Amino acid sequence: LRLGLRGTPPFLDEPTGGPIVAKESHFYMVDGEITVAMSKMRKGETWGTALGGRGQVDPFTRQEIQRELMIERFQEEHPGFDFRSAEFNGQVPDPRAFMGGVKYT
Repeated sequence: LRLGLRGTPPFLDEPTGGPIVAKESHFYMVDGEITVAMSKMRKGETWGTALGGRGQVDPFTRQEIQRELMIERFQEEHPGFDFRSAEFNGQVPDPRAFMGGVKYT
């Protein structure tokens, strides 16, 4: 991810935490603050970090991210059910591999 003003060196030049879909990613600026939204190439993948040169996500937060991805996956696969209050006993499974993996539509 390279971000900067045209004609000057970039103030951010870091690899992303994984592959992204550039056509589905975007940025915008409001009141001098830039927001970047990256679309992951592999659905359900949990990145250890958003940008390669930055700190890693702590294990508890990573589990929460995996929980959200699992619930999102369940909602997609079973649209008539509400999984928002679902709980997992023990470690949350990897959403990309759990029960046959992610189905792409």
